[in-house]
Amino acid sequence: MTQTDSPAPGATTPAAPDLGEWWALLRPWLLAAVGIALAALVGVALRHLLDEVHYAEVMATMDATPAPRIWAAVLATAFSYLALTRYDASALRYVGANVPRGTVLLTSFVAYALSNTIGLGPLSGGVVRMRLYSAAGVEPPQIARVIAFNAAAFGLGMVFFGAVGLLWGAHDVARLLHTQGWVIRLLAAAMLLLLVGLLWLCVRRRSVGIGRVWRLQLPPAELALRQLGISAIELAASATVLWLLLPVGKIPLAAFVAFYAIAVTAGIVSHVPGGVGVFETVMLLAAGNGVPRDAMLGALLLNRGVYYVLPLVVAAGLLIVYELRSGVVAPVGRMAVRLSPSLMAALTLIAGIWLIVSGVTPFTEDARDVLIALHVPLPVVEASHFLGSVAGLGLVLVARGLRHRLDVAWWIASALAIVAAVLALPKGIALHEAALLLTLAALLVVSRRQFDRRSSLLAQHLEPEWIVAIGGIVIACAWVLFFAYKEVAYSQALWWQFEIDGQAPRSLRALTAVALLALGYGLWQVLRPPAGALAAVTAEELDRAEAIIRANPSSDACYALVGDKHLMFSPSGRSFLMFGKHGRSWVALFGPFGDAREFADMAWQFIEMATDHGGRAAFYHVRPPMLPLLLDCGLHLFKLGEHAQVDLPGFDLKGASRANLRTAVNRAEREGLRFEIVDAAGVDALLPALRKVSDAWLAQHRSDEKAFSVGRFADDYLRRFAVAVVRRDDHLVAFANLLTTDVREEAALDLMRHVPDAPPGTMDFLMVRILQHFQAQGYRRFGLGMSPMAGMARRSGAPKWQRVARLVYEHGNGFYNFRGLRSFKDKFAPVWEARFLAAPRGLAAAFILADVTALIGGSKIPQKP
Repeated sequence: MTQTDSPAPGATTPAAPDLGEWWALLRPWLLAAVGIALAALVGVALRHLLDEVHYAEVMATMDATPAPRIWAAVLATAFSYLALTRYDASALRYVGANVPRGTVLLTSFVAYALSNTIGLGPLSGGVVRMRLYSAAGVEPPQIARVIAFNAAAFGLGMVFFGAVGLLWGAHDVARLLHTQGWVIRLLAAAMLLLLVGLLWLCVRRRSVGIGRVWRLQLPPAELALRQLGISAIELAASATVLWLLLPVGKIPLAAFVAFYAIAVTAGIVSHVPGGVGVFETVMLLAAGNGVPRDAMLGALLLNRGVYYVLPLVVAAGLLIVYELRSGVVAPVGRMAVRLSPSLMAALTLIAGIWLIVSGVTPFTEDARDVLIALHVPLPVVEASHFLGSVAGLGLVLVARGLRHRLDVAWWIASALAIVAAVLALPKGIALHEAALLLTLAALLVVSRRQFDRRSSLLAQHLEPEWIVAIGGIVIACAWVLFFAYKEVAYSQALWWQFEIDGQAPRSLRALTAVALLALGYGLWQVLRPPAGALAAVTAEELDRAEAIIRANPSSDACYALVGDKHLMFSPSGRSFLMFGKHGRSWVALFGPFGDAREFADMAWQFIEMATDHGGRAAFYHVRPPMLPLLLDCGLHLFKLGEHAQVDLPGFDLKGASRANLRTAVNRAEREGLRFEIVDAAGVDALLPALRKVSDAWLAQHRSDEKAFSVGRFADDYLRRFAVAVVRRDDHLVAFANLLTTDVREEAALDLMRHVPDAPPGTMDFLMVRILQHFQAQGYRRFGLGMSPMAGMARRSGAPKWQRVARLVYEHGNGFYNFRGLRSFKDKFAPVWEARFLAAPRGLAAAFILADVTALIGGSKIPQKP
């Protein structure tokens, strides 16, 4: 693919965005604005709640927490995550999927460890489940239902847990909310009544819904009751973690249970990653006059470490164990190893935040005494404090690169983790900080093979969510700075105060450096110009692509030679990817072709290129083997239909099911039809006759040439492949161009056209002879193309997209012959393979499908200069 600073001849000119595109463009920024507003409200609330709380007192309460209670909290955490694995077990039973127990345990633990801590975009439990359960043989629609079941089960468990807590602690909740106890009990009773009604429905019905538009398959009553019990046990275990870290006897258990349920619900509704800040605010409100707020805040901080960070470290270590088992050949094991970059990114992000927070808070008196006793020079203390904070920002910035498996991000993260671990000692004898950083460095070293993408960090274009997240981290750390040093009066002299006890000036300088660097990086990301306009494909690029295609087993790659798509080559030149652009949609067809080792890098490179140009990336007509890679890129799957492939070694005309084909062949021969294969060298002389047939076919069907995912009558394209023709009295009556490669494993047809007065059965005769020809040549498969909207799930719990597509397939024959196309291909007894669209979720997928329709219709075809 070629890029120029100005539009090349024939390059597309971006169309003015419509209302939907404006919404798609502004949506991330609007959501970010809502997040900032929510964070501001939380900050104001925390400032009021912690007005009388001092940082030193919080640290003292954390240090005073008995070790046995911390270990008990760790055990409660393990029990909670073990209970969470039963969510997946119940969900898989609900969808009828049989998955080994070890796979369920691994998937559930890693998914919850990641989503509880981060839980956004590709760093979410849904992506983990989609990848590992797909490797275990579960179909994507089933996995989507597993994810939905888990969410619903957790919500219903929260209803039950919260209702019990409200009934039990109605008096304390009513007092805090300034209402009557009977109001709280009535609310709790209504919640329990809702659950009883749902269980009654599970006993009496298999599904509920509104006509044929929406239906929900209900689980059996026994499964629903069991899952309700699992949810209650899991929530009780997670609440026990925080309860064990609180001072004994300071808050009634009933009130604690009620407010814990409210706090968890508020954190989920807020959509803040991990509910950070929101959960803490509710629990601090719940403390009231019972628990000192410094003790509550200390317990909440310990709870974050025990229940959130520790499982993430364990999950990362678990995947590293798979990495070290060089003999792992099972698909689930290989897929688990491929997930390690996601966990490394999450862990690096947490380590970076820890370093920045550490830089804006004072070290303890004991650490001060050790530094003095060891005669650590003041410049070393100052430099380690300053550089440690900058290293923290560096880890935050490279976390996204680790998520994208960048080689350079691995080097930078490893170096920063080791350097920051060393600096943690003169910085304030921060042993826990050093231990986390060294653990991160060790995990990165062991997982080195997973970071194999050669790319520049400076070429990365951050999404709005990342920019806002970095800004939010800096603002939150500024809040922590003012909280930690609320007793210190600000003056300009602080900036120039350098002494061992000058902790506020040291933290102020560190935060200022972090803020300025983050601001500069963010402005550069927002204001930098796009990479340039796309140029049309050239004859030289088509020749390069053809060399790769000839050595490729897949006939799908041949569509690159139509000349109506852009081409992107890998740095080595061994692989390429074809794509089209319409509006803001950048749509790759099929996926990369060539060297499979370069596919991941090419997919990421394409997505990043689209992002750099302000577009949205998608992959159209994707085959199942490519799905794990695209899920790893954070895209979501939408089934498009099914592709027909004939198993050539098993093809024959015997049996009752092939009677119509035998009749068509016999009739064609009686009509004097003759079949012939014209090799590529002879196509040029045949082009006038082929064009005559093609024009007649287009006129009969009142159609224009299509593009993108189907071929078109273009001389240069047809000259590259053999053509199958049918003649009658030396007149050409039908033809089909044949897509083949030198591997001689898979063949396909593209254009298949005939004259209006061709004898009945001509196309059946042509297809049979083509299949017999390639069967004799030793080919394994022959592609008949896709049947759109076919093969959609009929179950009531199927994804909405598939339910809508099934209705279109069943009732849309007025504008497209869905059933007729499927019936024609079924005559040859093909094997049907699902094909997918991989695209961002939400409205973006709808806009992409509309743009794909325009591309197929021939809109904005780049012409060769």
